[in-house]
Amino acid sequence: MEFDSIEAVRHEIDRLDSQLVALIARRGSCVKAAAAFKKDSDAVRAPDRVQQVVDKVRKQAVEQGLSGDIIEQVYRAMIAAFIEYELQQHHDLQA
Repeated sequence: MEFDSIEAVRHEIDRLDSQLVALIARRGSCVKAAAAFKKDSDAVRAPDRVQQVVDKVRKQAVEQGLSGDIIEQVYRAMIAAFIEYELQQHHDLQA
């Protein structure tokens, strides 16, 4: 990508952020649906699945020219937030 001004860079970042928010919202819908299939909080936390996802996105990031460390940090933060959300959803379904 080439830009001719900081404003152009910021405009592109804002455009990308809008797309990311929409995609993360869709991911959240999937997480909410997954809560209904989980038997307990251990199934929600699913550390093996978390590691699978992190390994997969690290590989994809490197293929795209992005640092694996950056994507891992982003995904671990996102996954942690979604685990908390899914635990609440799971709890609400059990109540």
